[in-house]
Amino acid sequence: METRVAIVTGGAQGIGLAIVEALLDDGHAVAIADIDAGLAASAAKALTDKGRDAFPVTVDVSSAESVQAMTDQVLKARGRIDVLVNNAGIAGKAAPITEVDPSEWAKVIAVDLTSVYLTCRAVVPHMTQRGSGAIVNVASIAGKEGNPNMVPYSSAKAGVIGLTKALAKEVALQGVRVNAIAPAVIETAILSQLTPEQVAYMKSRIPMGRFGKPQEAAAVVSFLASDASSFVTGQCYDVSGGRATY
Repeated sequence: METRVAIVTGGAQGIGLAIVEALLDDGHAVAIADIDAGLAASAAKALTDKGRDAFPVTVDVSSAESVQAMTDQVLKARGRIDVLVNNAGIAGKAAPITEVDPSEWAKVIAVDLTSVYLTCRAVVPHMTQRGSGAIVNVASIAGKEGNPNMVPYSSAKAGVIGLTKALAKEVALQGVRVNAIAPAVIETAILSQLTPEQVAYMKSRIPMGRFGKPQEAAAVVSFLASDASSFVTGQCYDVSGGRATY
């Protein structure tokens, strides 16, 4: 069998890198797609030095041209795309809505929501033509419940969940499955973008009383990208330590 090929945006660190490693464990070749070319290259090298089939791709997920170039590069290099994981994202400024500049709103929406539209728009034609594919979008528990002082981020992630459900219905008869995960607070570098008060608030909402680990989120993505979830589409799986129960 030909090796399956996956793209993971924001794959050079944090949850994204954990997802890369999980998909490599599952036997995929993985494109580490990241705006930080140096970080993507070093992450890929560290993995290839261990005999893993990972390769770097530079992409600005908020740019339609860059996303299309990423897609074309992967197809040229490997000839197929079986899995797309939309993980790239930013938290944005933690502040009341009255203190959020329109430019800040636009940036968060572009990176966290518009990017998912752009990548799906670029990759779906290839997947539907082949009659198979799995897309997993990384949303957030903030998209279900809304976090105060994080209006742009919460809005973007709610949009990711809606996009996931709508697209899943569009391509359900064409062999492509589309799902999402909604993590609560995961121990990654993104926490440094938030205030200690904001982090403490989010941790206090988790019944398990702890932050999640990147590998715990990656395990759910691995399932949703695999044939084990062949009858699962249009769903949003929580990775939240019990914070949300719907």
